[in-house]
Amino acid sequence: MASETGTRLARDQDLRVKQPPPTAHDAIVAAPTGAFLTLRKINPSGVLQSRRLSSGAITLYWRYTFKSKTERIPIGLYDATRPPKSLEPAAGKYSLAAAERRAAELASIHAANKHEGGLRGAVQAEQRAREAAEAAAEEAAKHTLEQLLRAYCGRLKSLERTAYKDALSIFKLHVFDAWPDEAALPANEVDDEQFAKIIKRVFDLQKPRTANKLRSYLRAAYQVALGARTSPKTMGEFKRFAVQVNPIAGIPTDPDANLADKNPLSRSELQTYWTTIRNLPGVHGAALRLHLLTGSQRIAQLVRLKTSDIEAATILLFDGKGRPGKKPRPHTIPLIPAAKAAIKALDPKGEFAISTDSGMTHVAATTLSHWAVEAVADKIQGFQAKRLRSGVETLLSGAGVSLDDRGRLQSHGITGVQAKHYDGNEYNEQKLAALLTLWKLLTRSPGKTASSTRKPRVKSSTGG
Repeated sequence: MASETGTRLARDQDLRVKQPPPTAHDAIVAAPTGAFLTLRKINPSGVLQSRRLSSGAITLYWRYTFKSKTERIPIGLYDATRPPKSLEPAAGKYSLAAAERRAAELASIHAANKHEGGLRGAVQAEQRAREAAEAAAEEAAKHTLEQLLRAYCGRLKSLERTAYKDALSIFKLHVFDAWPDEAALPANEVDDEQFAKIIKRVFDLQKPRTANKLRSYLRAAYQVALGARTSPKTMGEFKRFAVQVNPIAGIPTDPDANLADKNPLSRSELQTYWTTIRNLPGVHGAALRLHLLTGSQRIAQLVRLKTSDIEAATILLFDGKGRPGKKPRPHTIPLIPAAKAAIKALDPKGEFAISTDSGMTHVAATTLSHWAVEAVADKIQGFQAKRLRSGVETLLSGAGVSLDDRGRLQSHGITGVQAKHYDGNEYNEQKLAALLTLWKLLTRSPGKTASSTRKPRVKSSTGG
């Protein structure tokens, strides 16, 4: 009896020795559905837990307590097929070793941020930083180089500067279309080297004058944005581009491309031109005569003459040339009798005086230039309408009209503090005298020289 009892005890003891202890996997699998099972402690804090779902899937968590409040952070799904010692998850599934490693990472983040709310505070701070970065990127997308240049053109247009069309055309062709990646960058991130490449491309296309104009427009756009930091007038519109420097300022121009086209019409050629258009009928002839007899004003400005700006003895144009950001400058021009006759022949109606649709729109500057070329035909070799302006100034210079008087007549710009800000004289008397001199030089027989023409005296700025 004792022998049988001893044998049975030995057998039971042997079974207990041979039976392996339960593993964490066994515990996870055997855990009831919905219950949280603590698997092991995590350094520096918290524990690793598992929970079986009703679907049979098992989720792993890092559980910790902070300020008397317990929270569980999901790590991922438990995958029993992963190598037990693998430390990296695959497709969101973890071995126990990988889950323990991730739980330790979370515990370290929590410990490092306890003064800022622990893990939750760190997650919230990271979320805020991510949202701020996304908002900044979205905001930057609205403040690109293209947006700055378009805003600049819009400003020129609002100031009634006719150059906005030229600027927008050059920007579109040589920036937006040619360099789309740079055009999409935040305006305050495009540097001088990038702009140098943009401008160089235009030089390489054998368009030095256009390259200089592109540089000038780019520089002006950035200067407006740069000044917006302290200028109440442009602060709202341009300050958002956050421009701190003008990257174009150090890029040089090509001085040879800006040389004046010194090919003025001679006195005899101007007389030929006058003879050609003197009796030309219709709007064509009247417009060409008004252009010449007012001193060959800039055609782009003359064609915009409004009927309301015509007085008995003067017309008023608006000079859009000059510094960026400034409104067109009023420019009064006296009328000699022949110019008055030209206006009468135009028979101004509606808004615009030089028009083919009863004043609804004005003729284009290119149209008026074409009319001049068409009228001249082959009478003057190499004729271009732009040669009229330099021809008139050269003719008046030879007749003794002063540099200042010629400049004021053709609105070359006013320089100096005194002239800009204190001198309110419109110099109509001097302008009228110059126009009468021009009339005599155009109508005098070719045999008489310019020096034989004396500068006429006028009694008032309304004379003629």
